[in-house]
Amino acid sequence: MNKTEFIAAVAEKSGLSKVDTKKAIDAFTETVSSELQHGGKVALLGFGAFSISEKSARNGVNPKTKEPIHIPARKAVKFKPGAELSELVK
Repeated sequence: MNKTEFIAAVAEKSGLSKVDTKKAIDAFTETVSSELQHGGKVALLGFGAFSISEKSARNGVNPKTKEPIHIPARKAVKFKPGAELSELVK
């Protein structure tokens, strides 16, 4: 499902127009992105939690040349599904 299909499905289930649904989804993604950018966490009860995890620096191997490379430390977005979502997927 791409973003356009997602907007159409949410609009149908919520009874909102596609324009209003797009605005709501864009506001949601901007809010989550902003909170994660500032080091926060977003938890939606029953759905899951978005957070930032720290990936430490490490050494790796370039698969093409087999030469060792240094992989720098970075931050990564992590999503942990909630209990209700996990049960639905089983």
